[in-house]
Amino acid sequence: MFNFWGINTVLFYRWQKIFMIPLWNKIANYWNKAFLTIIVLLIVLFLDAIREVKKYSTAHGTEKAANINPNAYDHIQMKLFRSQRNLYISGFSLFLWLVLRRTVTLITQLAKEMGIQVAMEIQVANTNEAARKYMEENEKFKYRFPATDGEIEIQEATNEVTAVKKQSEGLKREYDRLMKEHERLQVGGCEDKSSEKEWGRERSRVVQDV
Repeated sequence: MFNFWGINTVLFYRWQKIFMIPLWNKIANYWNKAFLTIIVLLIVLFLDAIREVKKYSTAHGTEKAANINPNAYDHIQMKLFRSQRNLYISGFSLFLWLVLRRTVTLITQLAKEMGIQVAMEIQVANTNEAARKYMEENEKFKYRFPATDGEIEIQEATNEVTAVKKQSEGLKREYDRLMKEHERLQVGGCEDKSSEKEWGRERSRVVQDV
């Protein structure tokens, strides 16, 4: 199976080279016109052969029934044989011409598709090679120019700012929780002066921390 595909691939590449010849491109412009002309001619010959076969078949039966001159009978039989021969030749030529036309069309299309496929494979290979070189150069650049002290300090400062922001958010959440607790106690009417003072001190501490 693989040998079959390999042989076909080689043949298709050879046909592709043939179809790339400038002379073939010039002939291809007249190919459709020549095909239509020849196909019309073969159809006419095929129809004429059918007419001749019917004509001499009828005459052959009439002459045989009439028992006339043997020479005339042989002449009609010879005409019938020639008309049948022409029918077979024209019919086979018509069929062969259609098959040839279809084969050439398929080979041409396949050669073009294979050319496009080869071009795409080359483009993909070039893209992969460029990406690989870019990655190698990027790695070399990282090894050649490591992170400087200034970049390290900036990273540390960024980490500190992030930690302060997280701490501030935690204090804010705690403050909101105390406010909700205070409102709940006010609504319930169960707070006293000592708890009020205690809550005030805790609130002041949270505000100072914020």
